[in-house]
Formats: sequence, structure tokens, C-alpha cells
Amino acid sequence: MAAEDAAPAGRPEGLKANAIGFVDALVIGLNSTSPAYSLAAVIGPIVALVGIYAPGVMFASFVPMLLIASAFYYLNKVDQDCGTTFSWVTRAMGPWAGWLGGWAIAMTGVLVVGSLADVAVSFALLAFGLDSWVDNTFVRQLLTVLLILVMTAVCVIGTELSAKVQNVLILAQVACLLIFVGVALYSVYAGTSKYPAIDPQFSWLNPFGAGGAALSGGLLLGVFIYWGWESAVNLTEEVENSATAPGKAGLWSTVILLVTYVSVGFAVVAYAGPTFLAENAGEEEFIFAQLAGDVLGGWDWVLLLAVSTSAIASTQTTIIPASRTALSMARRQALPAHFRHINPRFRTPDVSTWWVAAIAIAWYLVVSQISENALFDSLTALSLLIAFYYALTGLACAVYYRRHLFESVHNFLLIGLGPLVGAGLLTWLLVKSVMDMSDPENSYSGTSWFGLGPPLVIGIGIAVAGVIIMFVWRLRAPAYWRERPGVADPELVHGHGHGPGNGHGNGPAPGKET
Repeated sequence: MAAEDAAPAGRPEGLKANAIGFVDALVIGLNSTSPAYSLAAVIGPIVALVGIYAPGVMFASFVPMLLIASAFYYLNKVDQDCGTTFSWVTRAMGPWAGWLGGWAIAMTGVLVVGSLADVAVSFALLAFGLDSWVDNTFVRQLLTVLLILVMTAVCVIGTELSAKVQNVLILAQVACLLIFVGVALYSVYAGTSKYPAIDPQFSWLNPFGAGGAALSGGLLLGVFIYWGWESAVNLTEEVENSATAPGKAGLWSTVILLVTYVSVGFAVVAYAGPTFLAENAGEEEFIFAQLAGDVLGGWDWVLLLAVSTSAIASTQTTIIPASRTALSMARRQALPAHFRHINPRFRTPDVSTWWVAAIAIAWYLVVSQISENALFDSLTALSLLIAFYYALTGLACAVYYRRHLFESVHNFLLIGLGPLVGAGLLTWLLVKSVMDMSDPENSYSGTSWFGLGPPLVIGIGIAVAGVIIMFVWRLRAPAYWRERPGVADPELVHGHGHGPGNGHGNGPAPGKET
């Protein structure tokens, strides 16, 4: 690589330092969650479970996300590595747990990118009145693949370009959602809703209003709508003030998402009423298309375009964590060396990015051939991977800082107890998910694979494949597995500076902590 492309000291050579700022990272974190699409996908099912208390469940789902975001913030302070969970868990708990955490992140991208692009294409076609194209499987899938390729190219061309695209998309998305919320609530109070509307009440924020069983099911869906904010932290090596800005972007992303989700939740429940939403919960995101026409009339394309831009944005940003994690794993010899290749011109991980896209396209096309429901079942399996690596990160934070948790109330609450509680909640959700998914009746298809629900089979298959690949690579390249877990550098805990660089970030080298 040319000398002018060399990275500053303490950075992995190749990635472009200070490519984007805090606001850009915040926008990428927001877009990675795909707010409009996430709302469209889960508002019906959540209302079916908890009725008018849907806003309360969305609020309750925010709690474990905020606690895990705190873990991301404090772990990023000690190690600004684009591999995030992979690198941090390796430091705190050893290479075996770290590798599995990295595998989970990489596979979430594979599972969801195709579905996001499919939704983006479908809603864009609906917005432009091309409904017949949506029903044409070949045309829709062709456009979906093309969209994935375009978004992948944007990721490769540069982080700055990615940020500029995301800034435009988030503005369009938020503007469309605010218009929908405003018009829907006006219709409620003006008495012009086409449905049995009800006036919003503060009591809807009570997550326990519908009972414990309904709450647990709603929380499982709630975790999905918040997932993705940590993409801002995956760009830590390319963000200004990398020790603090990415972590703050992740924290603020969860707060902004909370306000967005609760606002839209109030508007939708008030306008359509819980009965209609519960009866049409099985329609998933296309219930938004119907409400768009009812609320906005001839301007329904505004909301349809919001969902489309949301999914387009998330298609791009979901590639980022998977590709950066693969890069980080390859740098530490936990994956083949070609995954750490950096494009000499754009300073982005081009090989790992294209690999993520290629596998995601293959998964989308193959699973789509099985059935449309199988594609939805693969999305349901996401909750297993998400809960796993989030919980692992929360636990790693408390373990890594274990010698400093009782030095202050701040450390105990924000670095220890908070992440542990978040990890505990997500572990409970993981176990609950496995129990629910074991029943085939709980899947989209309602069919049985090996006596279990398809989402659980997909989740188990991904886990088994990961373990097999891990053991095979351990035999072929054992260097990574020699790393030993350690504890946090006191200098970082007390805010006096950074430890010696390890070539992956600014924290102390794994296995050499004091």
C-alpha cells in the first residue's frame, strides 16, 4: 500500500481514519434499525399480543437495548476495533466465545439483507403504482438483487459516500413518518378516521397492562425493531473521536428510536384501533400500505416511500457490521487472510463486503425458492442471534471491568449492573425464543422441520455450522486461539488516557492487561 494510504498510529493499516463525524455515525446507527420498515413489520403482531399497550411494550423493549448500548460505549472506550463484540468478548472471555460472537454478527447480515432489499423494492413499486410488478416474482427478485449490488458498491466506494446517502435517506424517512403521525392523530381527534378510533391515553405506556405472557411475546418483537443501532460502533475506526463518539452515537440512536417508535405506536393504535390491527396482524408490513392509503389518501406514497427508503438504508448499513466483523476476525487470524483485504483507493474492506453480499444474495434466492414463508422464518431466527451476541457483549463488559466495578457508584451501575441486567433480560428472551420456536405452529409457515419450527431449525443450523467452521479453522490456524482474556486498564477506567495500541484499536493488547 502506498505511504499516503497508511493509517495513523494505533489504527489498523488501511481503514480511513476520521472519515465521518458523530452525526454521520448517529444517522448510520438509526438507519441500520430501519425504523419505518421495523414498525411496519411488527406493529400488527405487537398489537395482536398486547392490544392498546403496544407503545408500552415498545418502551419496555428499549430498556435492555439501552443497557447493552452502555456496554458498547464502555467497551469501545477500551478497544476501538471495528469487530466490536468479536474483539471485546475475545478480550474479556477468550477466543472461543469471541469467535462465536463474531459469527453471530456476520450471519445476521446474511439472513436479513435479502429480505430488507425485497421490502425496499416492493414498497417502492407500490409507491409508484406498479402493483403488478410486486406480484411478479422474477421481476421483484431481479430488482432486489440489483439493489443489494448497488448498496454493496456504495459501501465499498467509501464510508463518506455511505454517510451522505444515509443522511438523505434518514431525512426522507423521518419526514414521512412525522407526516403520517400528524395526519393520523388529527384524524383521530377530528373524528374522520375510517376505523373505530380511540383517543390516546398515557396508560398505554404500561407494558404490564396485557399480562406477563403477552409482554414476553411483545418483547421478542420489540428487540427486533431496535436491533442494528450498533452499526455506528462498527465504524469506530473510521469515526472522529473514536474512543467516545461511536459509543455515544449508539446510545443516542436507541433514545431517538424510542421516541419514534412510541409516537408511531400511539398514532397507529389510536387511528385504526386494536381490533382491526389484531385481526390483520398476519399481513405484517403490508398493513402499513393499507393504513397509508386510509390516512393520507392520494398521498399514500409518502408512507410507502418511507418504508422503502427505510429498507434501502438498512440494506446498506446491515452490510457494514458483518463486513467489518469479518475484517476484524481476519486481522487476528480467526478467518482466512483474504477477508482482511483493504481497497487501496477507497480504504474499505472490499473483499469481506462483497462476500457478505454474495452469501446474502444466495441465501435470499435459495430460501425464496422454498417458500415466501421460509424467508420470513429465516428473519424470525434473527432474534436468536441478536439476543445471543447482545447478551454476550453485556456480560463481556462486566467481566472485562470486573476489578473496577466497586470503585464508584458510576462504575457499578453503568459498567457492571446495567450491562449484566441487559444481558440477563436478553438471555431470558433467547431461552423464551427457543421454547416458542420449538412449536411449528408458531412459525409463519406453520410447518414442521424435523419436528421443530423452521426458525429454530435455521438458528440451530447456523450455530452448528459456526461451531464446525470454528473447530476446523482452529486446527488450520491456531494463532488466534492463543489469546488469553484479561481485565481493563486502570488508566482507561479512570479516564487518564489510552493504553498501548495493539494494532486493532487503542486499548491494551489482549492477554497483556494488568
